[in-house]
Amino acid sequence: MTSITDALKNALSSAVSAAGDVVGTVRDVAKDNVVQTVRGGGEVVTTAVDVASKVVSEGVQAVSSAGVSLEHGVTGLVSGAVEGVSEVGGDVGSTATSAAQGAVKSVSQIGGNVGQAAVSAVVGTINGVKTIGGDTGQAAKSAVMGTLKAADEIGSEAGGIVRKALLNAASLPHDIIDSLLTGKKE
Repeated sequence: MTSITDALKNALSSAVSAAGDVVGTVRDVAKDNVVQTVRGGGEVVTTAVDVASKVVSEGVQAVSSAGVSLEHGVTGLVSGAVEGVSEVGGDVGSTATSAAQGAVKSVSQIGGNVGQAAVSAVVGTINGVKTIGGDTGQAAKSAVMGTLKAADEIGSEAGGIVRKALLNAASLPHDIIDSLLTGKKE
């Protein structure tokens, strides 16, 4: 795989120094890495979803070391992963789940805010799916499920933080979040 870490560091240093669009820059680098890796076949990869998950996980590390907001970084990474997998004909729903899960786990590993990562992953999924013209509601559900699975694997405290963040995020579709977290249908 092209080194997402190197590509992101180079792109982010330019974007940050020029006060550019960090989310867009991260999205483009993530998308390009997914597409190039899947099409190039240079690495043993089972699916485009696996590539997307790896790009998001490594991307979180790169974004963190570049001193960029994890919130913006995760949004761009997940959006780019979704767009890249769509471009190569992969399963967008599975990508949404896997990318969101990878984002939360990676942010946890570097000591970041898992609640904020979960919200950013869902926002990134919705943004990516809007761009490709897919079903944003279904994609949001997939991403929420990925964030919850990752948080629960990290521990009960992380699970509570993620659930609270998702329920309180103004930028997310609350009918979907409420239905998944509380079982209530509106």
